[in-house]
Amino acid sequence: MAGSSTALSRRSLRAIINGPQALAFLPAITLGGYWLGGESTLLILALMLPALIAVVGNGSNPLAHSSNDATELGQREFVEKTLDNYLESCRKTDKYTAALMVELDDYNGLISRLGHKACDEVLRQIVARMRTALRDLDVVCRINGTAFAIAMAPDKRADLEAMIQISARLQSVVSEPLSVDATTVIVSCSIGFCLGARAPSNTGEALLEAAELAVMDARHNGPNAIRSYTPEMRRRAKAQHDLLEEVTVALENGQILPWFQPQVSTDTGEVTGFEALARWNHPERGLIPPCDFLPAIEEAGLFERLGEVILFQSLASLVKWQEKGFVVPKIGVNFSGAELKNPKLVEKIRWELDRFDLSPDRLAVEVLETVVAGTGDDIITRNIAGLASLGCAIDLDDFGTGHASIANIRRFSVGRIKIDRSFIMKVDTDPEQQRMVTAILTMAEQLNLETLGEGVETVGEHAMLAQLGCGHIQGFGLARPMPFEDAAEWMQKHRSKLTAPPRIGRKAG
Repeated sequence: MAGSSTALSRRSLRAIINGPQALAFLPAITLGGYWLGGESTLLILALMLPALIAVVGNGSNPLAHSSNDATELGQREFVEKTLDNYLESCRKTDKYTAALMVELDDYNGLISRLGHKACDEVLRQIVARMRTALRDLDVVCRINGTAFAIAMAPDKRADLEAMIQISARLQSVVSEPLSVDATTVIVSCSIGFCLGARAPSNTGEALLEAAELAVMDARHNGPNAIRSYTPEMRRRAKAQHDLLEEVTVALENGQILPWFQPQVSTDTGEVTGFEALARWNHPERGLIPPCDFLPAIEEAGLFERLGEVILFQSLASLVKWQEKGFVVPKIGVNFSGAELKNPKLVEKIRWELDRFDLSPDRLAVEVLETVVAGTGDDIITRNIAGLASLGCAIDLDDFGTGHASIANIRRFSVGRIKIDRSFIMKVDTDPEQQRMVTAILTMAEQLNLETLGEGVETVGEHAMLAQLGCGHIQGFGLARPMPFEDAAEWMQKHRSKLTAPPRIGRKAG
């Protein structure tokens, strides 16, 4: 009891000394000392007060006690200054500090479901919960709409294991169900942290930036992931930043163009179309795969511009091939969610088709099944229906991965389903795969839909799909995506194969 009473008294005294009221009482104390005891008492106070503050305050950071609303934006500078003070304190002691970044997962989805006002209440409750998982001197501040920074007060045990435990504790309290407007809400978060000793430099700014890099890595591996900062994260972030700057220029100077993968009829072997796939031919790094540059396109908000470039080049290619004597029935172009949300999309497509004097049926609008299955957006629904009414073909891409209902297939006027590669693999040898594909083809026949098997890689897969009744195929077994010039050459060779008479056998000598 005596120990707890002493600790309580010490905390009270510390609060008085570190609090704003000290500014009012210090002048009164010094003047009173001078009035009662003269210069000697004033000298003693001058020597003793700093020592008293150091002992009772225990080296704490005054910024940590400043009144701040952790749900308010724009507190980055506050956190950086707090970390600067903590780092300075650590240099004088054998204690350590760290910075953590807590970022809520799918916060935009939460806003769309609950609205901004309810989400503000969610933030307040989450902040209150995080405070229960931290110590009094740990500082929590909101950096942006979804992220909170935490400056950990110096401690002897602020090592990697301790930070992982604290991060897990924070995730635990954040993920507990909370009630907002009689609605139960469950939120998860990704966390990145950096130990003070591992920061790129000994400043609060560098420490916080390192924690931000760590939470970015956590989000890419999330949701609900935890990551500790490593120097490799900085190198990856720089490469991604450089890519982000380059991709904008690449879109405008012709480095990013469509490559074309042929689609053929399993009945006649004739080319029935091409799918246009974006490829980046970098002048120094060579061909950059889509999985590397498409995230940069998305981050830069350039998906709609990418769609414009691919559509223009694809329609231009149809005309050029026709001039060379190759009539390609249609070209398939993938449309992203960003493009499908453009209220002017149908007018834009009509204008582009008129520009090249092409009928709408020459364009196949490829839409991911996940978009059709999950959309509640009236603009997307209206645009797809409008393109179908215009006369464009509607292809449902990656069928079997997004749980699109039959009602949605009819609602979006889908004309052809593209069976995902996962169902095509080993269809010639795996009876289970054959049953799955047969079921899909039977459904398509009943709905009067055309079918195309994606990712065909072997002659056996090709033959089995033809036998089961799949109308079209595409994949590496037929041809890989190729630039415009190579596509014309490929069509010439393919045409020669179809027109060449069959070889029965050798003539007897």
